[in-house]
Amino acid sequence: MAKNIDVMITAFRDGFQSAYGARVFTPDFMPAVEAARDAGIRHFEAGGGARYQSLYFYSNEDAFDMMDTFREKAGPDANLQTLARGINVVALDSQPRDIIDLHAKMFKKHGMTTIRNFDALNDVNNLIDSGRSITDHGLNHEVCVTMMALPPGCTGAHDAEFYAKTLDDILAAEIPFTSVCFKDASGTAYPSTIHETIKAARKRLPEGTRIVYHTHDTAGTGVICYHAAIEAGADQIDLSMAPCSGGTCQPDVASMWHALRGTDYRLDLDIDKVMEAEAVFKDCMSDYFMPPEAKAVEPLIPWSPMPGGALTANTQMMRDNGILDRYPEVIDAMGEVVRLGGFGTSVTPVSQFYFQQAFNNVMFGKWEKFAEGYGKMVLGYFGKTPVAPDPDIVKRAAEKMGLEPTTESPLEMDEANPEKGVAPAVAKLEAEGLPVTDENTFIVAACGAKGISFLKGEMKTNVRKIEKDAPAAASSAGGSVADKLTVKVGGDKFVVEFDGDKATVNGKSYDVSVSEGGDDASPSSSGGGGGGTPVSAPMPGAVFDILKGPGDSVEEGETVIVLEAMKMEMAIAAPSAGVVSEILVSKGDQVTSGQVIATLG
Repeated sequence: MAKNIDVMITAFRDGFQSAYGARVFTPDFMPAVEAARDAGIRHFEAGGGARYQSLYFYSNEDAFDMMDTFREKAGPDANLQTLARGINVVALDSQPRDIIDLHAKMFKKHGMTTIRNFDALNDVNNLIDSGRSITDHGLNHEVCVTMMALPPGCTGAHDAEFYAKTLDDILAAEIPFTSVCFKDASGTAYPSTIHETIKAARKRLPEGTRIVYHTHDTAGTGVICYHAAIEAGADQIDLSMAPCSGGTCQPDVASMWHALRGTDYRLDLDIDKVMEAEAVFKDCMSDYFMPPEAKAVEPLIPWSPMPGGALTANTQMMRDNGILDRYPEVIDAMGEVVRLGGFGTSVTPVSQFYFQQAFNNVMFGKWEKFAEGYGKMVLGYFGKTPVAPDPDIVKRAAEKMGLEPTTESPLEMDEANPEKGVAPAVAKLEAEGLPVTDENTFIVAACGAKGISFLKGEMKTNVRKIEKDAPAAASSAGGSVADKLTVKVGGDKFVVEFDGDKATVNGKSYDVSVSEGGDDASPSSSGGGGGGTPVSAPMPGAVFDILKGPGDSVEEGETVIVLEAMKMEMAIAAPSAGVVSEILVSKGDQVTSGQVIATLG
């Protein structure tokens, strides 16, 4: 009789992250959750990971409300699982113990059942406190070993022996857990390593321990890797549903069901009902923009192991900034960044560190500008990397960033940091006159300034849907003009929005008139823009913060505006001393390379 293989459906968390950069509105996909429930699915990935911050940053929604709704629609008996990053929990930066504990408390309160918990460096010390808090609050703790294949020619970690040692360290640390997951976010681990790893784990773990394997299909090997894991003794695999399946996502549940036909294994699912649920899901997502790279097999991934969940998020950000043409260069540069960085697993947040550093190497010159995360990682601020980073890179990072290498525990550094923890988050809420609740405290701790902006109602929605025909505005010449256009001039892109006789061009307001044409048309700016010393954006990005206003004095090198690009903040400094004449952008505006964003008198 065929052995049943359990399945967790990842479509509504990892699928969203891998296909849409995690930017999806909750009401849009709930009919698909109900359809999957009606098809007999009882194990869902329902939040966490990038689907925590993204709800505040892009969807202008509360992640806790989303989890409550998910529980309501999935039913009381569903196993709802989320993803956590050890001492980072659901943030990109590490957190002290009180926030780590608050994370588990809040996720339990809002209906979650299981938390899968990993550390990108496989530094077991980063899993101890989070694992205990998850268990203490009555949640199932699924502890992780993170996997990837090293770029060809590299050795020293990420083989079966390395993963067995990591598991031994987890057992020696006496971290409580209910299951063990081997998680390959980049889909680059090859079948022989997967098979050897899970066989070794089965020998080490107590009898009856559930073993889970997770991969992506980015390299085109997802189904065969799952088969290798199953044959080695895995009890559960992660699968997705169309349209969020294949490519950067997990293999589709139907594809895996088909691949196991005629074998000694089966998926305990009613595949006809699952296909009906997929049809509902496709309809729910029909107006979302699916980037073509989300459905592609990428043969470069073994050399530059970019996780599915990060690949489309990064390409979408490059689209937003008008620099997608540089993506092949960045991916090509990523291989070197991985080889020299100490072999942390390419999964959040380390995958983002790798991409950001490769991006900086392409945009600013090789190793001229260190991404904060990558630099701190090679200097030891996130824990011990699997192997020592390249000494020259460590030296350069220390010089460029003005930081010394450290072997101190990142958790203990956070414990001693007066700007981190529950008390500072509460103080920020009180300073803004916002309600002090456990939920709001965690939102601020995990999301920083953007968390405050969300709670104040200041965040802008940025979810990519397929644009329908824009409503037309009548012109004086009897023609019409779309209310939003993207205009390309000399290689630069400008977003132009029309509202009556006003137009906004990348955040700057103009009075306009539309006529047949002629040489005398000269729109006048209501935002000024006369003489003075320009302050320009060195690259495309979004305005994250404005630190100076008209009339403020500035010194040369003093920050005027902070941009955000590729999840990195970039301080834009005054090129000379003076007085701010104009600020030509607003928070949240998208700017282009070379665009004047302020002027100094």
